[in-house]
Amino acid sequence: MEDKLAVDGGKPIRKNLLRMAKVNYGYEELSQVLEVFQNEVFCSVDPRASKVKEFEKLFAEYIGVKYALSFSSGTTAQHASLVAAGVGEGDEVIVPPLTFVSTAYTVTLAGAKPVFVDVDDNSITLNPEKIKNAITDKTKAIVPVHWFGYPADMDKVMNIARENKLMVIEDCAHGFGSKYKGKYLGNHNNFVMNSLQAIKHITSVDGGLLFCPHDELYERAKLLRWYGIDRNPKGRTDFRCEADIAEWGFKFHMNDVCAAVGIENFQHMNNIVSKHKDNAAYYDLRLQNAKGVKLLKREEGFESAFWIYSLLVDDRPSFYEYMKECNIMVSQVHERNDKHSCMEEFKSDLPKLEKTIDKIVSIPVGWWVTEEQRKYIVDCIRKWK
Repeated sequence: MEDKLAVDGGKPIRKNLLRMAKVNYGYEELSQVLEVFQNEVFCSVDPRASKVKEFEKLFAEYIGVKYALSFSSGTTAQHASLVAAGVGEGDEVIVPPLTFVSTAYTVTLAGAKPVFVDVDDNSITLNPEKIKNAITDKTKAIVPVHWFGYPADMDKVMNIARENKLMVIEDCAHGFGSKYKGKYLGNHNNFVMNSLQAIKHITSVDGGLLFCPHDELYERAKLLRWYGIDRNPKGRTDFRCEADIAEWGFKFHMNDVCAAVGIENFQHMNNIVSKHKDNAAYYDLRLQNAKGVKLLKREEGFESAFWIYSLLVDDRPSFYEYMKECNIMVSQVHERNDKHSCMEEFKSDLPKLEKTIDKIVSIPVGWWVTEEQRKYIVDCIRKWK
């Protein structure tokens, strides 16, 4: 490799930083956006708008579901799903402590209390056994997070939910393209949120998707997405005036510009996900028994799209410094939500997370990582200790 040097007794370093994330885009996306500008239609609730409808149909068909709604972000999709599911003041929602802050924030924005439940320290997803102990008469929903694409144990989560008559709202911000028991996430009869933020597998510059389990929840989420206004009511005589709004909603809709980018970006989806998965499989094979490193659990039927590749190290400060010298970007990526002062009132005892949090590290796994570069990453990690 042109940018590899041998220093410090043969330890390889690179001149160019190996990044954790990159945005996938090209001139094709710009041509799609130009078409929107030429049509002079931007707002998806304009009857002339077409890109958002095309976008939703494209993703629903790919996942294999009937109902897909686009949103301005994954966060707004999650927020709308909680409200559509009836979560409100005085309710409790079970969430994992280790994820992006929006998972817990949307619960509080809906007026409810996030109840943090410990993780399975071998997969860093919600521990089903701990969910059972956290359920009270105020519990309304469970929000499992598919950590960096690796599915939570949905059979166990959904059995618990059915037994206690709870809604399941899957946070699949990291997991577009992941499968559970042979089906894409989104096919298990729950609300499922996907993020299309800039550095996700597929991007629409920013945006989100909500897959809905049936028509009733689809229609309610659709109304909540745009102020509670029904754009196609019977008997409307004035396009700008509403006869009645039964329930107030939000300004959470996607626009045709973002949808146009997402439509074109989607064309690369299979190639992007396959490269992430191939790089992850390479790491799984070649980092086994690496000193100071523990790989996370892999189970049959749990098929991650590996937005990020996480592992556990026994001395993270040392690992961080070493990988910095190798010019490889690494990161924990997400902090535990209950650490923040705005979440202080919701803190609970989480021994598994306490044991794990200081060991979590993620390494570059994306579509931009070449075969030569992933070999370099493995060589560096194996020479760490």
